[in-house]
Amino acid sequence: MTQFDLTDDQLAIRETAERFTAAEITPHAAKWDEEHHFPRDTIVKAAELGFGAIYVSEASGGIGLGRLEAALIMEAMAYGCPSTSAFISIHNMASWMIDCFGAERVKQKYLPGLVPMDIISSYCLTEPGSGSDAAALKTTAVRDGDHYVVTGSKAFISGGGVNELYVTMVRTGGEGAGGISCLVIEKDMPGVSFGANEKKLGWRSQPTAQVHFDGVRVPVENLVGAEGQGFKIAMAGLDGGRLNIGACSLGGAQRAIDETISYVRERRQFGKAIVDFQATQFTLADMETELQAARALLYLAAAKVSAGAPDKTRFAAMAKRLATDTGSSVVDRALQLHGGYGYLQDYPIERLWRDLRVHSILEGTNQVMRMITARELLRAAN
Repeated sequence: MTQFDLTDDQLAIRETAERFTAAEITPHAAKWDEEHHFPRDTIVKAAELGFGAIYVSEASGGIGLGRLEAALIMEAMAYGCPSTSAFISIHNMASWMIDCFGAERVKQKYLPGLVPMDIISSYCLTEPGSGSDAAALKTTAVRDGDHYVVTGSKAFISGGGVNELYVTMVRTGGEGAGGISCLVIEKDMPGVSFGANEKKLGWRSQPTAQVHFDGVRVPVENLVGAEGQGFKIAMAGLDGGRLNIGACSLGGAQRAIDETISYVRERRQFGKAIVDFQATQFTLADMETELQAARALLYLAAAKVSAGAPDKTRFAAMAKRLATDTGSSVVDRALQLHGGYGYLQDYPIERLWRDLRVHSILEGTNQVMRMITARELLRAAN
């Protein structure tokens, strides 16, 4: 065993996730995609294994694992369906934010339902007018006695209109990051409404919609952290979220490689299996090399985030950028090796191609990941 090997516990966690995926996700993923079906029953089954509260503390009912273990679980589930795995990741991020930063009252109020995924949470940061410039958000929360009155809209919200809770970044103060706070808002609070389900290229096993707040009265006790701490909380959540979305790209890309190896061994052209052509072998070699490199960086970044290393944010950004770009590139070459068949829904490659494409946009675009990496790198050099 070397310092780079997974521990016995980590291997057991990955094997559990792989078995669950093979039984409950992979056989159904194509149908979920085709029918735009949200597999809530399957997601709740994942929570029975603790996958709804992977890094929520044991004291709050979670399984209290680290970010590497979470990445292993997300990667394994994404092998069957990146869309469904990513949805579970978002719930984990929101639940962790409540557990890590919330007062005891808000934790007791919501975590008993979030851990088993009896209630599911969305993460609400992006707005129609603020994507990468997240600190420019306009949704306001004005204090009125023992409530905040929330007005504004959020965009591209996974679980919008379906999930019961919305961990929402709102403006309680002045301009910029320092005026942002975090509130837990319930679906059924008066004034909460939702846009139509978005028609997306991929991620079709989960609903996505705008969330609108029209004078929603939210109890002050639903504040997560202190006023003005919301942007810090949002960014802390994204360190882990970026690892998870990168892990989802790893899982989808691994599936694409495995499917492609099987295909090129069977497909014959010019009198022999196309796997015997050196061009095919070189392409496969590059796909595997790049995927392994991305995986190694992501696992290292996950260990740094778990340890609270000073460079954790830079490594999370680098790992997310590399894993998601690599995942899309690997799947694109897998589709090319499948030829016309890769373009058909009879094979999983086109679904993986569609699902992984959005990973370089969400949880911070890969251009923003480069900005973060450069900023942190230059700061460390001073």
